[in-house]
Amino acid sequence: MSQYIFFSGKGGVGKTTMAAATALHHAEHGSKTLIVTTDPASNLADVFEQEIGHQVTQINGVENLYGMEIEPDAATREYKERIIAPFRAFMPKDVIAALEEQFNSPCTTEIASFDRFVDFMNTDEYDVVVFDTAPTGHTIRLLELPVDWSRHIEEAAKGGGHTCIGPVQAIQESKAKYDRATALLKNRDKTSFVFVMRPEELSLYETKRAVNELATIGVEPHEIIINGILPAEVCTIGFFEAKYAAQQKIIEAAKESLFGHKRYMLLRAAEVKGLPSLRSVAGELFGGVTDKADATFVGTGQSIDLPRPDLSALFLPVNGTKRIFFTGKGGVGKTTISCTTALYLARHSYRTLLVTTDPAGHIGEILERPIGPEPTYVVDGLDAVMIDQHQAFIEYRERVLREARGRYSADMLAAMEEELNSPCTQEMAAFEQFTKYIGATEYQAVVFDTAPTGHTLRLLNLPFDYAKQVEMMVSVSPESLKAKTESTERYDKIISILRDPDQSVFCLVLYPEATPIVESYRAKQDLESAGITTQLVVANMILPAEVCTNGFFSNRRRMQQKYLRELPAKFGTPVLTYPLLAKDIKGLDALEKAAKYLG
Repeated sequence: MSQYIFFSGKGGVGKTTMAAATALHHAEHGSKTLIVTTDPASNLADVFEQEIGHQVTQINGVENLYGMEIEPDAATREYKERIIAPFRAFMPKDVIAALEEQFNSPCTTEIASFDRFVDFMNTDEYDVVVFDTAPTGHTIRLLELPVDWSRHIEEAAKGGGHTCIGPVQAIQESKAKYDRATALLKNRDKTSFVFVMRPEELSLYETKRAVNELATIGVEPHEIIINGILPAEVCTIGFFEAKYAAQQKIIEAAKESLFGHKRYMLLRAAEVKGLPSLRSVAGELFGGVTDKADATFVGTGQSIDLPRPDLSALFLPVNGTKRIFFTGKGGVGKTTISCTTALYLARHSYRTLLVTTDPAGHIGEILERPIGPEPTYVVDGLDAVMIDQHQAFIEYRERVLREARGRYSADMLAAMEEELNSPCTQEMAAFEQFTKYIGATEYQAVVFDTAPTGHTLRLLNLPFDYAKQVEMMVSVSPESLKAKTESTERYDKIISILRDPDQSVFCLVLYPEATPIVESYRAKQDLESAGITTQLVVANMILPAEVCTNGFFSNRRRMQQKYLRELPAKFGTPVLTYPLLAKDIKGLDALEKAAKYLG
């Protein structure tokens, strides 16, 4: 019988590295092993240094190891065909066309990717299946889906027999599959959950929150990996002594507040890519074999002096509201940069709103005040709001039903309510909130702290998806024609705002290492395919030369400088460099000091 190992955690904590090293360990100890990534911004191929893609692929040089990157669009095509194919032989073409149109809902992508994911929990082809999941908030959503979809299919079967993912009779088999997945997720003998975190306050906060949320569906962590710990022997000056002490404080707090076995992984002087470095990580992870950090100073290399971008021209509003989007791989400091930019705009006397669309958003932790689903005062000129997907779902559902009452028959209302109970309605509801703030004009500037890259691109593509869906609507009454016209006009407006570089500024946040650079470049290309131009790259966490006084940190700085040299030509945009600070940015005083680096 297969064993299943899930890796979860905040973006950028080293989840993929730990998952890949674990899969390699099991494969090289005789187990036929598959590693599957459910992250739409996966870097699994980068870690193994080979193409993988949306098919099970042998990992070069390892006999028992296979990998797969679930690709949302490919999964959607496969899902549609699997559901519709049985009807083609006996259904008229117009009925098939109607079914295909039903699947054009953007939420089909979510269930299709999830459906492919569950397939690997319904086979004993592999001894070990390792799931490298999307960042925490989206992982929780993924793991709740078996329960939600199984319940929705069951309720739909009692009602009109339709769901937004197809007719009930066509997906009854899916319900059985989802029920089996739910049972496996809760079976501690078969399924292990590993949370990866860094020894940082925000990472600990998110890990505790995720553990508590998963406990509500009967899932408990088996193990916590605390990754990226500074080696004591290289923290010999005040700058790193303070960071080392802060990390040790978080490690002690994790011991007290998080259940499950703990493993401790040291920060490495170089990137982890390729089989040799993964074997080294596996040796430390499973055998406690740790490479001694090199403290011999060998120089920091030539510093790269990049021209400073004109942030005033980019960020400050001129005519109308300016929207500023920050996105990037998890853990690159996107939220901190967003908060700092929002305060920078407010201090320049522009009325500013800070919006987080990240389901694991923690702007409240940085601002040191609770941030909810309604704009909340932070300081003069600055409000903040967090899009709460669950509350947005409740409000969206009630609004749609309220508007429908008195206009449609009881049967039609019942069918509508049944459809609205679908889990994917949550995505539509969050999207409605998102577009509300894009179109808002009561603020002079709106700063968006978005979810990690793959999910941000999904969110930003939704206006285009929904606009296409509206175009395909068949108008059968004056009311539906009016609704179609209003929806088309609204989505056209949102699309034009996103594509207008004078109204919307898209910024990619990264730190200068191969994986976040590759992921950010993919995001740039995806944005371009939607007609959106990236206007700024923020290279964050740059090691100051004066604190790199030994071989460990000088090696890391030389690596950073190498990548910094390549960024302007690769992205074709201005690059803002932002230094690694001695203390984590938390609270308004710290944000005020950090904002000075913006000018």
